Amino acid sequence: MSMTIAYWCLLAAALLPYLWTSLAKANGQRYDNRDPRGWQARQDNPRSKAAYAAHLNAFEAFPAFAAGVLGAQMAGVDTGWIDVLALAFIAFRVLHGVFYIAGKASLRSAVWAGGFACTVALLVLAALATI
Repeated sequence: MSMTIAYWCLLAAALLPYLWTSLAKANGQRYDNRDPRGWQARQDNPRSKAAYAAHLNAFEAFPAFAAGVLGAQMAGVDTGWIDVLALAFIAFRVLHGVFYIAGKASLRSAVWAGGFACTVALLVLAALATI
């Protein structure tokens, strides 16, 4: 594998919040672009609310993941490990959004933990590579 895979995963992770917000808008009442935050606050459709929550959580997860990928690369971690962890992170994060919207709280929490573990692993591998 090459580092290109992890870079594609960075792009995918950066775009995931926009997938979830699109679903929030599609499941809500007629979207009002003049007041997007106020519009979302007025939504009562559970899928719209959950998709918006997945959107926010995807933004929260991105910076540490990006730091992990880039830090591991800069520290000289084997690209195979970086790619595997990056692909796993994306799989976990997609499932996170799917389970959020489906109302599967336990599964959502489990895949959130998996994605978090991938990020931690990338950061730890980067730190250990510099010793």
